[in-house]
Amino acid sequence: MIRHPAVAGQFYPGNPKTLADQLSGFIEDAVKKKRAIGVMSPHAGYIYSGKVAGMVFSRIHIPQTAVIIGPNHRGAGADYAIVTAGEWATPFGNVLIDTALAQAILKNCRYVKEDLEAHRYEHSLEVQVPFLQYLRKDVNIVPLCIGAYDVAAFDCIGKCIARSIRETKADALIVASSDMSHYEPAAVAKKKDDQAIQAILRLDEKKMLELVGRLNISMCGYAPAAIMLAAAKELGAEKGELVAYMNSGDTTGDYSEVVGYAGVMIS
Repeated sequence: MIRHPAVAGQFYPGNPKTLADQLSGFIEDAVKKKRAIGVMSPHAGYIYSGKVAGMVFSRIHIPQTAVIIGPNHRGAGADYAIVTAGEWATPFGNVLIDTALAQAILKNCRYVKEDLEAHRYEHSLEVQVPFLQYLRKDVNIVPLCIGAYDVAAFDCIGKCIARSIRETKADALIVASSDMSHYEPAAVAKKKDDQAIQAILRLDEKKMLELVGRLNISMCGYAPAAIMLAAAKELGAEKGELVAYMNSGDTTGDYSEVVGYAGVMIS
């Protein structure tokens, strides 16, 4: 099975040379690279959020496999949808799914179901892949799309991912795909987003979820972030680091109604 790009030519260039040229402007070659257990990276069109994503991925060693967890924007398919075999096509070529790790996650977690439909047109996972490929051509992925709210499920899935990484001895990074506040004045968005980000940096996913609900923070990837944090802590994570925070107004010049983008490393 080959999953074909849904948003190439829209969220990012469909031509491989144009895409490489754009990514080269986001990737910082001179920065010192670190080992990370997890990251949070935004998923808007590259002209808006690509700089933040590039700053995050520039700072880490890209391992053999990336477990990419994204929100389900379209509502299609299973609530917790994984694909365990096949390839994902991008302008740079096809990326293999790490079948051993994906099947271990499916086996270990009762919430997760094999389902392609949730992934077919979802952009939040797709836009992470060219960054990973640009930095490591032979990278593999495990795609997991989240379309339901259940705190117990988030914790269980996170711990199952950690268990599966240990069982398979996978060299893996966990990528939570998320934008922050949507369509708020920049100052309002930053005030809200700062509180959620601080909870993430403290590795406190339950506090982050509580703040998202109480403050009405329109963070679309709160579920992927919660799952990533639960997995990272199980794998020994001790700290979070904010790499960058920007918003769409930094591109458009209009700060009256922005989308926020945060890049975070967990190690």
